[in-house]
Amino acid sequence: MRFNGKTAIVTGAASGIGRAAALRFAHEGANVLIADLNEDGAARVAAEIEAAGGRAESIVADVSSADGAREMVESARSLWGGVDVLVNNAAVFVYKRVEDATRADWDTVMGVNVVGTSLCSRYAVEAMKEKGSGSIVNVASINGLIAMPDQFTYNASKAAIVEMSKSMAVDLGPFNIRVNCVCPGVTDTPALRRTIDEMGFTEEAVIAGYIEPRCIIKRFGKPAEVAAVIAFLASDEASYMTGATVVVDGGFTA
Repeated sequence: MRFNGKTAIVTGAASGIGRAAALRFAHEGANVLIADLNEDGAARVAAEIEAAGGRAESIVADVSSADGAREMVESARSLWGGVDVLVNNAAVFVYKRVEDATRADWDTVMGVNVVGTSLCSRYAVEAMKEKGSGSIVNVASINGLIAMPDQFTYNASKAAIVEMSKSMAVDLGPFNIRVNCVCPGVTDTPALRRTIDEMGFTEEAVIAGYIEPRCIIKRFGKPAEVAAVIAFLASDEASYMTGATVVVDGGFTA
């Protein structure tokens, strides 16, 4: 119960890594605000947590909007009196090569992945300063560390989050607010499944042709495995960690 009595906001929490993180925080005692543009999906996750005896509420939040980010944080404050943990997990996937990426593509991917992380952090930090402490975990990707082909815009956005996390840690350290970054590898999420289907592949073909030649642990990661690292970084057990980038990729980048 590392988060008993604490409040955590998880963005992009209707599915995948965000859902797994929300479930983990709730299991360890946190009040959890499930934030996502997918209203039905967010409500299902909140209901799942409450059915297991946890405490959760859902909210429709456009993190790329200042109003959306502010209302999300204000909702957590009005429900539970403050914010202890923010997980910036919301992301969009725009896979384009440099010669194909349009201004609209850049506005979309940077608006959610980069500006959204900044806006949610801005308003959460105000609440954390009131409490005198806090922890932010930004979810980037191994795409922010190594260049994946045909993913120019997404790669750039995730690299920005890695550097943003370090800058945030430096700026927020004096306020007892820690900031760390998680870089998942290929993780078995609904988004991955959609991508595989859209490309006309099968799971077996992707693992045999892409994962096994590159990955030490020759399978997809599980959302719960990434969520475990997120929860550790957010907890007091990681009290001497800030500005860190933690890779959870089965050895892909090794």
